[in-house]
Amino acid sequence: MKQFLKYNVIKLVLLVSVFLLTSISNSFGQSKAEKIKELMSVNNEYGLFNGSVLVVENGKVIYNEGVGFANMEWDIPNKPNTKHRLGSITKQFTSMLILQLVEQGKLKLDAKISNYLPDYPKKTGNQITVHHLLTHTSGIPEFLMIPNFMKEYSRNTYTPNEFISLFSDLPLQFKPGKKFSYSNSGYFLLGVLIEKITGKSYEQVLHENIFIPLKMKNTGFDHHSTLLKNRATGYLKTGKIYSNSNFGDMSIPYAAGSMYSTTEDLFIWDKALSQNLLLKEKYKKLLFKPYVSAWGGGYGYGWHIIEKSIGGKKVKIINHTGGINGFTTVIYRMPEQNNLIVLLNNVENTNLTNIGLSIGSILYNGPYVLPKKSFADLLMETAMTEGFDIAFRKFVKFKDTDNYSINENEINNLGYQLLGMNKVVEAIEILKLNVEKFPNSWNTYDSLGEAYLINGSKKMAILNYKKSLKLNPKNLAGKKALKKLQN
Repeated sequence: MKQFLKYNVIKLVLLVSVFLLTSISNSFGQSKAEKIKELMSVNNEYGLFNGSVLVVENGKVIYNEGVGFANMEWDIPNKPNTKHRLGSITKQFTSMLILQLVEQGKLKLDAKISNYLPDYPKKTGNQITVHHLLTHTSGIPEFLMIPNFMKEYSRNTYTPNEFISLFSDLPLQFKPGKKFSYSNSGYFLLGVLIEKITGKSYEQVLHENIFIPLKMKNTGFDHHSTLLKNRATGYLKTGKIYSNSNFGDMSIPYAAGSMYSTTEDLFIWDKALSQNLLLKEKYKKLLFKPYVSAWGGGYGYGWHIIEKSIGGKKVKIINHTGGINGFTTVIYRMPEQNNLIVLLNNVENTNLTNIGLSIGSILYNGPYVLPKKSFADLLMETAMTEGFDIAFRKFVKFKDTDNYSINENEINNLGYQLLGMNKVVEAIEILKLNVEKFPNSWNTYDSLGEAYLINGSKKMAILNYKKSLKLNPKNLAGKKALKKLQN
């Protein structure tokens, strides 16, 4: 299953679910900052991270550095003031604007969206509340799942009202409030609500209500045409080979994912959230209340909330990931200890899981491990230089070794990269290997089913979609694909 803006958000629980690791690195006696520096250096050396990192302990910055290059063509390094696209981290800013309108009495969370958007289809608009949009429980179909979305729509410029017409007439996936299903469509619609109520553009409201009051001078709504000082270039990594990411028009992610920022500005944002600079306390609390179960924890308004034991200490973690063409991001807030981790990576589809886990363990004096070389990189590099037959033989040789990191998401992303290169047969072989290595993952079967579908292998597509649904009956995209195949 491939996502565009979420950047593997459905895998968000993996980022925070196992903060206690099992091995200690050989950095005994180092300070926390030195350990983090070593960790990030190794991650960069192995091609696992290229971006900007901020770590705050007890309200004080202990690490704030750039790693790798903001622009690889000119060898321009990443720095703390490098501007990265945020992807879905944008959603927490959208939810803040919505609650400001609630505080001002201009909007009600339990009101139907038809009350504010009279042109929205009333058949669905009369069922969906603002709360449903904020908590991904509206049932509005994900616009990323529109057939051929990437090819036919993602490069075009739309006004907000033009774009919502792509999904506003689609039937709801479920009765609003009954299920959690992550939806960029819902947060796009929240941006339209903000514009309708204020009479201003979403971008203007962001600046007036958040960026200017907090003096976040290096944060904004990204426009491809704007000359933006210190902007990072976004990249796609295939094996060890980097290329410029595919273009996506920023009018599409909009209130769901079109912002850029720096680690330093996100520290300002974190401090504002710890105080009552933008909202009164009773409204601010609504942001972080876990209304629905999601990814092993709860989902509030633009935030994922979970509690985990780290270094023997029970920690409440308020977090969100982001992913968009060329960028992968994550922000972890641990407000009870006044700790913060921000990772802004200008390479798309990067797995930030182990980095976040290790930094968290360092902060809380728990055990952690230094990274290993990526097996997905080895596989792709070998395939490109020596052929896929040799690459597959190496997979069999190395799949049970501890010398390489074998990650389900990385191999899955590799399969989709091959599909994007029209190497469908090779992609199928890669995804078959992922199924072999991770036989209990519904997503591996779903991805393999999609590859078989693209290849025209209907029987095999049906078989793998059925296996996926057996492991995860809530896989709505799989249900839809299977239904279409069986008709």
